[in-house]
Amino acid sequence: MLLGQVIGTVVATEKEPSLVGLKLLLVRTLDENGAAAGATVVAADAVGCGVGEMVLYASGSSARQTAVTDKRPVDAVIMAIVDSWEVGDERKYKK
Repeated sequence: MLLGQVIGTVVATEKEPSLVGLKLLLVRTLDENGAAAGATVVAADAVGCGVGEMVLYASGSSARQTAVTDKRPVDAVIMAIVDSWEVGDERKYKK
């Protein structure tokens, strides 16, 4: 799992039929301090999150392991909305 922030949406009117009904979001990967760290990915939303939220996402074959993405051609899926995280004794984020 990776930590990320939803920074936008993706709309595709023409797509593989198995993708119809999936909400696609742009997710920026974050480091443990909440700073941008790495790529921005397009991820299927399995939990109903929105722009600005901190999330956990999976990529690769793990992205097809949720009920929403099973047997669908996705490479990233948002599977949790983050309420908070801490590093050591320091709270880095609280919703």
